[in-house]
Amino acid sequence: MAALGEVRNLQIYHPWDTLILARDFSLRAKTITAPDGLSVLQVQQTIIACERCARLREYCRGIGETRRRSYRDQEYWAKPVPGFGDPRARILVLGLAPGAHGANRTGRPFTGDGSGDFMYPVLYELGLASKPQAISRDDGLRLRKLWIGSVVRCAPPGDKPTPQEVRNCSVHLAAEVEALSKVRVVVCLGKIAWDGYLAHLLQQGTIERRSAYVFGHGAEYKLSNGTVLLGSYHPSLRNTNTGRLNRPMFLRIFVRAMEVAGIG
Repeated sequence: MAALGEVRNLQIYHPWDTLILARDFSLRAKTITAPDGLSVLQVQQTIIACERCARLREYCRGIGETRRRSYRDQEYWAKPVPGFGDPRARILVLGLAPGAHGANRTGRPFTGDGSGDFMYPVLYELGLASKPQAISRDDGLRLRKLWIGSVVRCAPPGDKPTPQEVRNCSVHLAAEVEALSKVRVVVCLGKIAWDGYLAHLLQQGTIERRSAYVFGHGAEYKLSNGTVLLGSYHPSLRNTNTGRLNRPMFLRIFVRAMEVAGIG
């Protein structure tokens, strides 16, 4: 694994492997460090080592030990899940939290679950991902000009973190946002991610009150710091299987994000 502060020559960073940077997925080595803050690598390593929420850590480890029958032959990641993607991302995508048998198993956001099966084909179609499927953290998937994170880094029971757990994890979101200095658009998947990001903006003094920013699919706000905030329904099976969210709806969100971010 790369040493702290070191970024080696590959485009998507995995904390257990290397960091890949690129335009059109070509290879170039570069160290990415936030001004007066942590590097992307340091942020990810800090997230992986986090033990702030005893309930969540106990739950994730327990899931990793018992495992779902269909994954009995796999070793679960069972640690906090860091974000991943292109450190020069212009689009930041925020989800709620890792799935118990998805990212908590694979160690990468939206990998190995139904939400990812819905999302990555859209990103691939738009040239934001190198593959239409996310199976495991070593499947070679790379992102272009896009980073995927979450407001909570451990899988919560019933997909419902407590307000305190969201607050505990906010330090990681703040560090990640600072390290991703080129981000121009933030896409929040679902209301909890939306509220978590608004809490971050309030803490940073970027907004004065959260009530002025109403969540909805396709909601769009330009913030005082120049960043554009976009809302989308979460690509959960609950939403996609019922038709609340369909592919054209989701595609339009990312077409708009690319337009605002200046990605051709």
